[in-house]
Amino acid sequence: MAKMLRSALLRSIFTRNTSAIKCAAASSNVCPSEQAHQGRLRFFSESVTLTRPRWTDSNNTRSITSDHVHEEDTSDVFGDYSRKFSSRRTFHADEEDAQLVEKFKTGRTRKNTTYWYFLHCKRLIKEDKLAEALVLFEADMLKGERLQPEEYNYTVLIGGCGRVGYLKKAFQLYNNMKKRGIEPSDATYTALFNACAESPWKQSGLVQALKLKQELLKKNIPLSAIAQHALLKTAAFAGDLKSCFQILWEMLQNGQPITQETFHYLLMSCVKDKQHGFRLALQVWHQMLRIGLKPDTQNYNILLRVARDCGIGEPGLASALLLKRTEEGTLKLTSGRKSQVKAQASCQPLDMDAFEHELFVDTHTQRKRSVQNRHVTQDEIQMLPESSNGSLTYQSQSSHLPNLLDPSTCYSGVVALGPVSSASDRLALIGNLEGFLEKMAKDGLEPNIKTITLLADVMEAGSQSVQSLINVAKKSGVTLDETFFNIMIRRVAKAGNLNGAKSLPMVIKSKDRGLIANAQTFCSIALACRKQKDAMQLLTEMESCGHLPNTHVYSALISQAVKRLDYAYLHELLQHMHKLQVPPNDVIIRQLEFAAQYPPSYDKIDGFRGFYKQWLEFMPGQETPHPWEKYRSPKPETEQDGVTSQNQVSK
Repeated sequence: MAKMLRSALLRSIFTRNTSAIKCAAASSNVCPSEQAHQGRLRFFSESVTLTRPRWTDSNNTRSITSDHVHEEDTSDVFGDYSRKFSSRRTFHADEEDAQLVEKFKTGRTRKNTTYWYFLHCKRLIKEDKLAEALVLFEADMLKGERLQPEEYNYTVLIGGCGRVGYLKKAFQLYNNMKKRGIEPSDATYTALFNACAESPWKQSGLVQALKLKQELLKKNIPLSAIAQHALLKTAAFAGDLKSCFQILWEMLQNGQPITQETFHYLLMSCVKDKQHGFRLALQVWHQMLRIGLKPDTQNYNILLRVARDCGIGEPGLASALLLKRTEEGTLKLTSGRKSQVKAQASCQPLDMDAFEHELFVDTHTQRKRSVQNRHVTQDEIQMLPESSNGSLTYQSQSSHLPNLLDPSTCYSGVVALGPVSSASDRLALIGNLEGFLEKMAKDGLEPNIKTITLLADVMEAGSQSVQSLINVAKKSGVTLDETFFNIMIRRVAKAGNLNGAKSLPMVIKSKDRGLIANAQTFCSIALACRKQKDAMQLLTEMESCGHLPNTHVYSALISQAVKRLDYAYLHELLQHMHKLQVPPNDVIIRQLEFAAQYPPSYDKIDGFRGFYKQWLEFMPGQETPHPWEKYRSPKPETEQDGVTSQNQVSK
């Protein structure tokens, strides 16, 4: 129907123009055939102007009108003769004709722009729909509408891949970007370094980040402070403290500021050293204070994480490094080569030579110093009270207990560190709950939910600790969540107090009625089920509360049975898993393999071995999903974007 209407319209226009030409020819000296020729030219010129749509180019930088299109097209079709006729003449059709033309224009107009795709990809990424954003870009924008992408289209997707650690896709997009001749921005490089940092394989991520850094150095592309911090984050998450120092040197040489964020990553690198991490973190902390930087809440939270996960190393070496007088440390820091760049808000330069020498200390030399510090008679020293966990040895005339968060309290009255074996011991070195929160208050900071949750993980388990933290949260206006109470339950359960672990959910209901026990709550209680009857009762209670036992709950129960080599307990758990058809994961398989092989001469193990082999045959296995599986496109990645990718990460 639309074609018929358009044909009728064109015949009507042609008839009117032919009639007008004949009338004009009758009253003029112009040859009728030439008049007809001019009329036909005018008609075609006006019809092109009428039907050529207005459209916007993919860059949104200019609008091309039908007039400009007409000037280019008619010169090609009709030659120079057509220039005599104005390209801006417009044919005035009636209302019906105008509607038809508008319909024709809509069919020819491009639907979306590159910026439209940028906004929609950004929205999908914020909604945790990275896979949909990638399909929108690669299938709809590139293949469907064949738009030429811009830098921001790639950067927003690389940033989305970076936040979830999808390293392979991030560098695939980067390679395709370069092959299209699109210049990456500093935001692009920052997103790539962040993808390296968040990769599930930290060492591979660091290798890829260093390769990218070398590529940029060859191209003489400088890195901004934000990109340098993303690179520093990659080295920190990989636990490579020496690489962190190399990046820190480069930041200082480039005149980039040293901020609290810089020390976030230096502290994070200490977390990876499980043996000496706490001592290293305290040294980094002292250096931060020396250059005049006030810690923020994130710094305090990371330090608590180090206290939870890392040891202090050899006590003698830690004593020599952490308990020296403030004046001695200042003199040491002012010696050696200094950087001329000062830290932000600091009146002291950051002496990288001295800082690096303190962290990567010669252990043989420092061990001699620590032995000399031990030559103290029993009359001159005494241990701290039991409430302080015996973590410090100090002279009897000193009554004030030092807090290693404040180097000024580490005076000569402290002789040596005592045994520091648990997280609560390490918390005692930084003031226990009261001293830690007091130091935060002096820096103008309030604890947040993460601070209180980490404190719950390092304090001694017990109802008094729970009540103390509940009071702190109430005073600071922090709303406690399920994670906090689950951690407290786990701490009590690990101590073997099953009744105490089960009573804490009642505390949850009484203190915060909006909180209810979840699967993680029962998983924490399972750590206290050292007997078979306790485990079966817990599984029954869990089902009565509407929660089906999952692999994490069974893994916690299996760990208790394996510790005690209770094969009857294991047999019952495996039968229960089969009854509910809960597939074992790789963690459970490793636990059971250990139980089936150790000890070889144990009398009761042969029956379990036979049952375990049969159980494996009729139980479905649960494969651990690949970290990138849910973000992958269903199509082969080598065919996406119309470009074959090279030099991608193998994993």
